[in-house]
Amino acid sequence: MAIDALSRKTGALAVIAATGLSLAFIPATALAGAPAHRPPEPSAAGVQVADAPGVPKLPDGLSALSWAVTDADSGSVLAAKDLHRKLPPASTLKTLFAVTALPKFAADSVRRVSAADLEGVGTGSSLVGVAEGGSYTVADLWRGVFLRSGNDAVHVLASMNGGWDATAREMQEKARALGADDTTVESPDGYDSPGQVSSAYDLTVFARAGLANADFARYCSTVQADFPTADGVTRIENTNRLLSGADGMPRYPGIIGVKNGYTTQAGNTLIAAARRDGHTLLVTVMNPRSGEANGVYKEAGALLDWGFASVDKAEPISSMTRAVAQGPAVQPAAHTTQTDERGGSPWRDALALWAGGVGATVLAMGAALAWRMHARRRAAGPEAP
Repeated sequence: MAIDALSRKTGALAVIAATGLSLAFIPATALAGAPAHRPPEPSAAGVQVADAPGVPKLPDGLSALSWAVTDADSGSVLAAKDLHRKLPPASTLKTLFAVTALPKFAADSVRRVSAADLEGVGTGSSLVGVAEGGSYTVADLWRGVFLRSGNDAVHVLASMNGGWDATAREMQEKARALGADDTTVESPDGYDSPGQVSSAYDLTVFARAGLANADFARYCSTVQADFPTADGVTRIENTNRLLSGADGMPRYPGIIGVKNGYTTQAGNTLIAAARRDGHTLLVTVMNPRSGEANGVYKEAGALLDWGFASVDKAEPISSMTRAVAQGPAVQPAAHTTQTDERGGSPWRDALALWAGGVGATVLAMGAALAWRMHARRRAAGPEAP
């Protein structure tokens, strides 16, 4: 389509700046599209990859129970293993939590945490250090969610959102609205719960929808940030090692971020987004079995390398719609700017992805409407004085 060609070639941020278009004034209906569409697939089991000229061999040593490599710009799934296999997602499910709840609360609004807010935090949960009686901005809480995978922060935000059970139901509804039919939500933080599952396909859908929101993109790409404590502040670091370059893993070139996770039942899980040479790829890896240190990051990095070498060659094995998450039920709240405090700003690439797709489409629609109005005026003749 012409609009797709325009969106791929548009320097999105430059176009927005040049036209003076404000993201805040794009109506929610302009962001809405058809739910992610799952085309008929004769078999989604096993490893699927396009057999096309120039497509390199898949990396050796892939041990994950399920994985997917997706072109985030087009929604094309380039390769996958058991794309729709239902597995425990661990904290990668927090991407769906953020897609559901993040637009609802202004970043600078403050929550004084009560005992009820923290009730039910699972034993052994990852925590950022939210304390009863403490006061936290919404931005603090979201950084706790994305950087430290803090289930305590999730509980507070869910309490603000109407409660734990209500948030789980809303997340389930959002998953279905996005076409993510493999997901069953029982615990909004991803904590192991009977019956809670997702798939590599669905987690990729959630990440792709999330990156359409500039605030999600900013939070998921932040490497370090200050978090308030009773004694002042403490520095927290993102536990996604492809992003932070910590614990023996180098920072992946072009990494945007997204979300990692681990539970006893899920094993290690990871959704990783990276941008290189004008392409943005999403790789989802669920439960590597190799037992190798940093295995989930190594397998994700190898799949990203393969994807960047194949993106212009491989025929898709499946696809998602180019349209992103349906417009939120409430007007997105303004969020404060928080870039990667190490100096890099990989979230700008994610914002460019959003603007390059939706923004360019809106601009093209506006231009077409203006041209039709101009043509009608010319046909009607001069206006009366």
